[in-house]
Amino acid sequence: MARFILFILLLLLFYGILYYLIKDMAVRGKKWPKGTEAEELVQDPYCQTYIPKRTAVKKRVNGKTYHFCSKECLGKFREKRKADRA
Repeated sequence: MARFILFILLLLLFYGILYYLIKDMAVRGKKWPKGTEAEELVQDPYCQTYIPKRTAVKKRVNGKTYHFCSKECLGKFREKRKADRA
């Protein structure tokens, strides 16, 4: 009976080591391709969409930088601000 329990414990130990090695090899094999680093996303204040910061149309207003998805949203944002001030 003791041999059976020892056999089961060794089998479980072997399974754990094998599982760890296979999992580690699988993680090492999955590398991100070059140029696919995560990008910072910013929200367009007019249409509320999220866009990559590096491709956004940037405009500085009263010391604050705004990021827009397009020049059209920038124009609409300016019109809305003019209407709000009036």
